[in-house]
Amino acid sequence: MLPVKDLLRRCVEMGGSDLHLKSDTGKIYVRVHGDLIPADDLPAFTDKEFLAAMDVLLRPEQVAKFQRDMELDFSLEIEGVSRFRGNMYIQREHAQAVFRVIPYEIQNMEDLHLPQVCYEFIERPRGLVLVTGPAGSGKSTTLASMIDRINRTQKVHIMTVEDPVEFVHDDHVALINQRELDVDTQSFANALKYVLRQDPDVILVGEMRDLETIHLAITAAETGHLVFATLHTVDAVQTVDRIVDVFPLHSQQQIRMQLSVNLLGVVSQSLVKRKDGRGRVAAFEVLNATSAVRNQIRENKTYQIGSIIQTGSKQGMQTLDQSLARLTANGIVDKDEAMTKAKDPGEFLRLIQTGGNTLADRAKQVQQATNQETVTDQPKPAGPVRGQPNRPGYRRE
Repeated sequence: MLPVKDLLRRCVEMGGSDLHLKSDTGKIYVRVHGDLIPADDLPAFTDKEFLAAMDVLLRPEQVAKFQRDMELDFSLEIEGVSRFRGNMYIQREHAQAVFRVIPYEIQNMEDLHLPQVCYEFIERPRGLVLVTGPAGSGKSTTLASMIDRINRTQKVHIMTVEDPVEFVHDDHVALINQRELDVDTQSFANALKYVLRQDPDVILVGEMRDLETIHLAITAAETGHLVFATLHTVDAVQTVDRIVDVFPLHSQQQIRMQLSVNLLGVVSQSLVKRKDGRGRVAAFEVLNATSAVRNQIRENKTYQIGSIIQTGSKQGMQTLDQSLARLTANGIVDKDEAMTKAKDPGEFLRLIQTGGNTLADRAKQVQQATNQETVTDQPKPAGPVRGQPNRPGYRRE
């Protein structure tokens, strides 16, 4: 078997995002632009060869942890190539591994075409911002770009808790500290218990996995910090429901109250293949926590939030289908490819016919047309008849 570092170099050269090592079949796969491609030109390997190759990469305590827990998250760096996030697991009594490529260079917000509301979120002094989406949808890249912008423009202290540390940030205008699970802290919840004594201004929680972590993240936002976190949910409404449903029934109303006060917004994203074959582009659903949204959360009427997002373009909101329709109308993605990511294919097709315009956009166009008609077609009112008082109700005798 080739050294794992050589396989990772090849993955980066191919423009891959993930490398899969499957020891029960001895095969290697590389994910390129969302598709898994088998590396059939490489020789097969055995379990013994795989474990020996991984022992070279891992520290003794990591090997012991994998043998004990049968699961292991870790980070790895090949100098001059890239950083990688690794995971080892067991399947059918065979050890396997997956590596995610983490580029050295952090893309800026403009290159990622992040929604305008993201620029507003990073300027807020406090509150909770959630970036959500399925696994592999680019959440870490989006958060890294937002943290990097804060790091380069604001004199603040940024604390991150990650599993493992992915993008590495150097100190620029801000001071930044990055803590890794099982290396620098025992758990997300444990790190968040003590973070408030570390004089933070901005806190990044790699993943809100359990009730205690979610509660502490909301509390950190409530105590005057700007908190960023991720969830594996597919849209904004499901994100709010997931947070509330984690808690027992007797405390859900209190959490709704806290969330309605502290939530700044939710950015849900999904990656779609570009039409020109140059990789993938993100489509975003955006929820901006306006007073109307906060009211629906507080009154447990989250089912109405979808309608607010549809008509909230003036507040920077958009649905995933609206984002996909705009990408299609602008020729960035293919209609059939976008259709596979759409939440409501019928709504997506209707938006395609209107050029991706939202309900609010169309209402504005109709209003402008109506106003124009009123100005050009309506006859001018006649002036008062000579000798008659110009007052309501006057009747000539």
